[in-house]
Amino acid sequence: MGKSVPQCLGHLDLRKSVVGLATGAGAIYLLYKAIKAGLKCKPPLCTASPICIARECLLPGEGALPQEAPAPEASCVGRPKGLAIERERHGRDSGELRRLLNSLECKQDEYVRSMILHSITRCVYLLEAEASACTADDIMLVGDMLDDKDNSVKIQALNALKAFSGIRKFRLKIQEHSIKVLELISTIWDTELHVAGLRLLNNLPLPDYVHPQLRRVMPALMEIVQSDYILAQVQALRLLSYLAQKNDLLYDILNCQVHSNFLNLFQSTQPGSLLFEVLVFAERLSEGLNAPHYRTVKWHYNEQSLHAALFGDESRLADRLLALVIHPEEEVQIQACKVIVSLQCPQDLGPRQSSCQSSHSYFKSGE
Repeated sequence: MGKSVPQCLGHLDLRKSVVGLATGAGAIYLLYKAIKAGLKCKPPLCTASPICIARECLLPGEGALPQEAPAPEASCVGRPKGLAIERERHGRDSGELRRLLNSLECKQDEYVRSMILHSITRCVYLLEAEASACTADDIMLVGDMLDDKDNSVKIQALNALKAFSGIRKFRLKIQEHSIKVLELISTIWDTELHVAGLRLLNNLPLPDYVHPQLRRVMPALMEIVQSDYILAQVQALRLLSYLAQKNDLLYDILNCQVHSNFLNLFQSTQPGSLLFEVLVFAERLSEGLNAPHYRTVKWHYNEQSLHAALFGDESRLADRLLALVIHPEEEVQIQACKVIVSLQCPQDLGPRQSSCQSSHSYFKSGE
């Protein structure tokens, strides 16, 4: 053959290098073609999958744009854009919310159901006319998702009901789910679920028939107040402040058992939003205690009750309130002063007397 072994090996290595370069270049070219094809590909306009509110859809009767033709930046002659929210602004129904509700009726996995409900919530907030055109059956459909075994679906269903509760005609229908929402809050320890459920309840007038269930879940609400999740604490305090104004629920709230460090909620180091809500709660309780109809009955409270922590003989609430009078946030200062006034002056004496009787005072005369 006329070639030495080293020469043959060198020739073979060179051939392998050339083949390798060619193979690498081919792979890079194929990758480039795949990326280019992916960039040109567009998602289908109408599918059964969850629909994003911000996705562009073609208007009825329009065909697809040629692939090479760029989408116009602005519509001509005042024609509305393809966004659902833009079409509603021009008085046209996008059908977005109706498609979502229809897709919710189909059998979907937990993730898809959660995403559909999330999109429904956005649609209700953004597409007011379409949301108002929904029916009581649609509310029931969303409410049925509260029985889903997946917590994320429950949370998104609560958020969707909260969105619908902003429409007056749906409130009575949503009220029917109040007992179920209270059950979820009291039996599932999930902070996101607590926040979603409490926000819904705080947006509804709770009917009297819910009061027995409220008594049963009172310990759970008090535990949420004493948790370390501020959003849930704030929402629970808002609900309890509302309930404290109900004559038949006041004693159940005051007799509820609390932790020995409950007054830590009144420390000046707490976030201003939490301090404000807990001070409003204390003011509502003080007003209820001083109401004539409540004082005519001799009530008995547990040793570790909320009443003992706030208004008992060994309570240090006065010290905490005086410290909050100089809090950096003005609304906290004002609310602390309101609580002090409500503690000093019984409700039936305060408006008629310039000074309050010392027998009702929680503060020393020097203070």
